[in-house]
Amino acid sequence: MADCSAPKHIFVLAPNLFGFRGGVQVYSSHLIQAIQKVYPESNYSVFLKYEQNIANATNDLSFLPQTRFYLFGEIVCDTNGWRRRFRTILSATTILFNALIRRPGLIVTTEINYYIVLCYWLHRWLNIPYWIVLHGIEAWDIQNSAYKQALQGSERVIAVSRYTRDRILSEGYLEPKKICVLPNTFDPGRFKVESKPHYLLERYGLEPEQAIILTVTRLQKFAYYKGYDTILRMLPKIRRQIPKVHYILVGKGDDRSRVEAMIRELDIQDCVTLTGFVPDEELPDHYSLCDVFAMPSKGEGFGIVYLEALAAGKPVLAGNQDGSVDPLLNGQLGCLVNPDNEEEIAARLIEILKGTYSDEKIYNPEWLRQEVCKHFELSQFNKTLKAFLKD
Repeated sequence: MADCSAPKHIFVLAPNLFGFRGGVQVYSSHLIQAIQKVYPESNYSVFLKYEQNIANATNDLSFLPQTRFYLFGEIVCDTNGWRRRFRTILSATTILFNALIRRPGLIVTTEINYYIVLCYWLHRWLNIPYWIVLHGIEAWDIQNSAYKQALQGSERVIAVSRYTRDRILSEGYLEPKKICVLPNTFDPGRFKVESKPHYLLERYGLEPEQAIILTVTRLQKFAYYKGYDTILRMLPKIRRQIPKVHYILVGKGDDRSRVEAMIRELDIQDCVTLTGFVPDEELPDHYSLCDVFAMPSKGEGFGIVYLEALAAGKPVLAGNQDGSVDPLLNGQLGCLVNPDNEEEIAARLIEILKGTYSDEKIYNPEWLRQEVCKHFELSQFNKTLKAFLKD
């Protein structure tokens, strides 16, 4: 039986979903799928600002057949100003035209950019309600008055972590009743407690008993806050205590050449592996490969990678000054450190790898997996979002 309250048409405005699988992209995918579970008879238009080709990618994600994608092909790091402006005008015009024709019952935007200003004016002109998702650093300390106005005019603001919610509220321009928390989620079926994969040990020239530190992140110049620099600087100290320690840094981006130069300068080439891009099907095995997952970030909105590492039963080290505290339940599921205190980071990593860390629960893989699934698995995400939609 059809849901009488279901919008006939729903728009989703996102950066991209297929070409790059970062935190915002994964969250956006889960969000669309969760909405479609609640309203399976609605029609969906998904506008992807940075997407160029999804011909071979849509099979990897389960969207309803009545989902139509609009691609604008813009590259995130495109330096051509005229081309960027053209893409902005094209995407805005396409969204506006479709809104006039289809009159959606709800618009959801998962990124802070001109999208939210467009949503504000569509609400003013056509009375279309809209939701805005806030992730992390891009939503903190917003100075753009048009963005603030758009946030104030939205029907609902969704923060991916309590940290982001509290930080936005502390800035004083948003009413507390307007903002709610829908934490990041993950598919527990992809990540399991398993032994170190032999093919990865062979690929990276490692031995099963070696202590392995893992970070999974973007190697982007603007993502300096992720903390991999700190781990690299502390490796000489860590290896004095744990001689065979090896650091695996998974990710690609325009910061790689600087990181490579840093590794040479520190003379740690023999204990660091930069993997570059790792396909999705190999990512769970990389978590299984490590002995500790470490990303002492200080600008994280949440950090899906922490959930994935915990679901693989791995000890996790994270920063205590950003949204990283949420997936670790304020330290209940892992080790929180001051991301600016390099000595503390090195000391905690040494303790974890030596098996002397004070909280023995981090050495219980099945318990870690059970707890992270209980709080953050996909079914919980879907349940919370359904309550928001039906409210």
